[in-house]
Amino acid sequence: MSEAPDRSPASAHHSPQGEGPPVREAPTPHHSRVVRGLLWVAGSVALVLGVIGVVLPGLPTTPFVLLAAACYAKASPRLHAWLLNHRLTGPMLRDWESDRSLTRRTKVIAVGSMLLMVSFSIWSFRHRWIAQLVLVALGAIGAWVVLRIPTRKS
Repeated sequence: MSEAPDRSPASAHHSPQGEGPPVREAPTPHHSRVVRGLLWVAGSVALVLGVIGVVLPGLPTTPFVLLAAACYAKASPRLHAWLLNHRLTGPMLRDWESDRSLTRRTKVIAVGSMLLMVSFSIWSFRHRWIAQLVLVALGAIGAWVVLRIPTRKS
């Protein structure tokens, strides 16, 4: 009697030998041209916000890049592949797509850089307490978003 292959969700995306990175099917673009266009716009806005988040305190980069990749996966497989193969975004996105989590190191770097930039900006706006409160609120939201993502062991 032959044993049927395991088709459980847990094993569906792993390589046949059980070693190496998980194997994922290529994303299928949405069938509606309008939806693809809207997803392309949303992905592009998210990517721009992610790039701005590199230098703007309180605006997290990681969630916006993840959102851009998700939008591009259904809008443009070419742009999705470009993000996956980009030297800066690729490793993070491949990790996310295989594990749906971030390493503790990635979270520490993300929250630490936000803290550094928010602190510098608060110092820059030292005589404008409303701007300082807005910066603290944005930094807290950014840190909260990053810290909510599940953590995995490196």
